[in-house]
Amino acid sequence: MRALVLVADRKVELRDLPPPPPPGGGEVQIRVRAVALNHIDVWGFRGMAFAKRKLPLTVGVEAAGEIAAVGPDIKDFRPGDAVVMYGALTCGTCRACREGRDNLCENVGGIMGFHVDGFACELINMQARLVIPVPKGVSMRDASCAPVAFSTVEHMLFDNAKLQPGETILVHAGGSGIGTVAIKMAKALGCTVITTVGDDAKAEKAKALGADHVINYRTDRFEGAVRKLTAKKGVDVVFEHVGGEGFNASLFCLKRGGRLVTCGSTAGPTVTINLMQLFQQQYKIFGSFGATMRNIRDGLAKMAAGLLPVIDTEVDLTDLERGLERLESRQVFGKIVVRF
Repeated sequence: MRALVLVADRKVELRDLPPPPPPGGGEVQIRVRAVALNHIDVWGFRGMAFAKRKLPLTVGVEAAGEIAAVGPDIKDFRPGDAVVMYGALTCGTCRACREGRDNLCENVGGIMGFHVDGFACELINMQARLVIPVPKGVSMRDASCAPVAFSTVEHMLFDNAKLQPGETILVHAGGSGIGTVAIKMAKALGCTVITTVGDDAKAEKAKALGADHVINYRTDRFEGAVRKLTAKKGVDVVFEHVGGEGFNASLFCLKRGGRLVTCGSTAGPTVTINLMQLFQQQYKIFGSFGATMRNIRDGLAKMAAGLLPVIDTEVDLTDLERGLERLESRQVFGKIVVRF
């Protein structure tokens, strides 16, 4: 079978690998049809793994496919069923897993495509408990954006920030994969959406998605613009995944008692916080990583109801590096999907 394999930092090869054996007990075999790219793929491509890994490594953390075969004891899936797969090898037995808090698994075996072989291959065997059916009418391309992009936003906005109808939210990097999803989900809830982008072309696209106010952070200080737009009251929620120097400015955008939820640090992982500002303004800061199986199901349900991902680019299997380079350049608006 064909697989995209990271053989060294910044070097991916399309290789022919032996196909997996027939699925065993508790397993299904999946024929992968589409892989969606994320910043974690860029980190892996650069060699920024947070734990030891062994190269060569099949890449890809987010994907969709169809059941090719099932193990002898599998009743819930049949060949041909459209599915997505959870992006981490959770244990399924610890307290967090039993309570449905999959992303807090105490014995996780690694993130697919980052620590262990991922989904950018034609066939893969998975534990059936880590596989989720795709609703009818949802394409493979769109479904491939559910396990990370849609579910990450679900977890950030609704599990952590508890976003409510009618609230005002600041979405950073509105042209990113998760930024575009956050704009659409918040607008569907009836929120006022302010978003930041890096150029005027992205600003027009963000407005077309439904953003009420768009700030070009390269030409305007976003914190000042937000305070002006909200008559100095601030926003209820900041959707933050950038970090770096803008983190404290994001806190300044919050109203008293506001909530900031963050899942990334593409502009830098280190910040200095004014603790007096934090406790006097009674801010709530939530760290959010990954998502639960429930979040993936909820995201797929939204897709089935018509809330679809924004697709920037589709690339062929042989062109993964171009997709990664586009994502790394930050010229992207929406998701990049690799076709199989």
